[in-house]
Amino acid sequence: MAQPLTTIRVLKKANGLLRLRGVFMTGIPTYDHSTKRHPNPKVPDEEFSLKERPEMSRLESLRSLDPLPFSAFLTDSFGRQHSYLRISLTEKCNLRCQYCMPEEGVSLSPKDQLLSTSELIRITRLFISEGIDKVRLTGGEPMVRKDLANIIEAIAKQGVNQIGLTTNGLLLKQRLADLQLAGLSHLNVSLDTLIPPKFELITRRRGWERVLQGIDVALALGYSPVKINCVVMRGRNDDELLDFVEFTRLKDVDVRFIEYMPFDGNKWVGKKMVSYSEMLNIITKEHPNLVKISDKPNDTSKAYKVPGHVGQIGFITSMSDNFCGSCNRLRLTADGNLKVCLFGASEVSLRDFIRKGCSDAELLEIIGAAVGRKKGQHAGMLNLAKLKNRPMILIGKELYPEVHHFSLASFRHRPLLPLLAFGNLFCNVGYIHSSAAACTGDGFKSKCDTVIQKNPGRDQALDKFSEKTTDAQNFENTDTSSDDFDHSKKFWSEFGSSFMQDDESNNSVEVPINHSSSDVGKRTPLVHILTQASKSLTHDVAQQPVVQDLSHVNAQGEAQMVDVSKKAVSTRKAIACSKVILGAKAFALVKENKMKKGDVLGVARIAGIMAAKKTSELIPLCHPVSLDHIEVKLTLQEKGEEGLKSHSIIIEASASTSSKTGVEMESLTAVTVAALTVYDMCKAVTHDIVISDVYLLSKSGGKRDFIRSNYL
Repeated sequence: MAQPLTTIRVLKKANGLLRLRGVFMTGIPTYDHSTKRHPNPKVPDEEFSLKERPEMSRLESLRSLDPLPFSAFLTDSFGRQHSYLRISLTEKCNLRCQYCMPEEGVSLSPKDQLLSTSELIRITRLFISEGIDKVRLTGGEPMVRKDLANIIEAIAKQGVNQIGLTTNGLLLKQRLADLQLAGLSHLNVSLDTLIPPKFELITRRRGWERVLQGIDVALALGYSPVKINCVVMRGRNDDELLDFVEFTRLKDVDVRFIEYMPFDGNKWVGKKMVSYSEMLNIITKEHPNLVKISDKPNDTSKAYKVPGHVGQIGFITSMSDNFCGSCNRLRLTADGNLKVCLFGASEVSLRDFIRKGCSDAELLEIIGAAVGRKKGQHAGMLNLAKLKNRPMILIGKELYPEVHHFSLASFRHRPLLPLLAFGNLFCNVGYIHSSAAACTGDGFKSKCDTVIQKNPGRDQALDKFSEKTTDAQNFENTDTSSDDFDHSKKFWSEFGSSFMQDDESNNSVEVPINHSSSDVGKRTPLVHILTQASKSLTHDVAQQPVVQDLSHVNAQGEAQMVDVSKKAVSTRKAIACSKVILGAKAFALVKENKMKKGDVLGVARIAGIMAAKKTSELIPLCHPVSLDHIEVKLTLQEKGEEGLKSHSIIIEASASTSSKTGVEMESLTAVTVAALTVYDMCKAVTHDIVISDVYLLSKSGGKRDFIRSNYL
């Protein structure tokens, strides 16, 4: 006879209904997968002899069993069953991405505020016992945790179907084999560019080659496919869409293009987002035979494949075509907060309740309350662009007082999370944290001094209160103050796009110019500043005639943009140069390409190209110009005139266009920003750096040509 099935189940009573959850099994019977025949006492023993049954590990046996009825604790009021848990393991990261964090890093939470490994495993076990069958580990960068393999192994022992990891890929080559042995089944790699210099420019670190090597190692180990997450932003990497599609030709990868989404209260600039339909249109023009692949239930990605390619592509359309209706995801932050919606600001601290001694049953009530109040779509916000949320690098840290963060510290001043009724399954349950309520006898007192009471009338009032407070906080002014400096804005407004298309949508990208919290929402255009300055100057020198030779100043002394509509289109060229004096030590490091931040010359060259394409956004009265060509050269000059030590970098930029106006401003902007980039990458070695000799060498094709006398 087959061995009996031994189960230990947690009995949960709600409205008289007994629920059976949390299976822990020993002596699990095996069966023939080809016929799906289960052991049955009524069937003769000889039909289920051990010889007919293949050997199965305990983990395989757990995964093969039919699931229990899904947990009501993980089912929200819209009937969505949450079977996917994303866990942030750390706030730390080994990159310093320009649009994610400052160069020196960020202030991390004290270690005692983060979940311990045992607390993490306990929470994960509880979720798995309630029906979670997929766990994904994220960060920060999860691979910086030394105990990552132990965490994966502990989770795998719970019998979960999938354990995935999202990583930047820098450490894949060294660690992936061990993680696979521990139980890692799925892999996602974040990679926003296939251009090595752009990778260094964005991340402030070398490592593009290591990421690609890590992907190859993953493919060799049998991960199929390796998913590559690429956040597409206009002016940053939208020009690489076809390159990423080509990347799937010979590699078993699934490149998922992710629509740009707001985080950390960033000022929303809609033109930065490249929509799913726009990306698809670009790709189908090059690959008209692109075919749609059927998506699996709860898939976030819309899958496509180019016939003949080994890999495939997909689109995660959180903004233009959200998948909220089928959302099955919950997120646990590094400091133990449960987020039921990635876009939502509301969180509940499971860490605090664990450290107060709450039992598993009480934690389930808290989890059920949070899940029950999950909004139907994007945290229920009417305008997602106004969202104030944690920055991605600090997904485990509360930075802003606006965040609707529920913890024991705030428990005495407002209700925690009144449960919504699951149809007729649960009664309305509210949480009160006061000694007076604990003495009423109307409810039971838990180890964490929480009285759980049945009071529908009170809970309806609490629901209204919670809705008001949540809405009020969600719709507060979300402009970032000067203390929360937005490095994403700084980087992309100063350096622009490496391959920006010169069209109407790109000309409308906003460039914030203020750094004062008192001026939030009152940004003064630079054109207005110049106009006021001109007016002031006119009043001061009213008796003096206005100089009419300045084309950007009208007869009233006000700044204006020159009208070029009547000018003829011609081929125009301009060359400019600048000089950066480094000093012996920094010069030697640049020459030997040993600067800590990476290839100084390569990054500065790309920065100069990017700046040239953004000139009209940096210079207020400069016309937008479609560049035919821009070239930036950097030359090391160890000795100057008469053999004297120079230790300088000579930067030269050449720009050309077929337009009605010239490109001298583009070439001058290119050499200036390239010089600033050299300074930025070398300032860790010395601040004694001089930027000098920024000037135009020559221009041609306009009303009058120019060539500097010593440039022949």
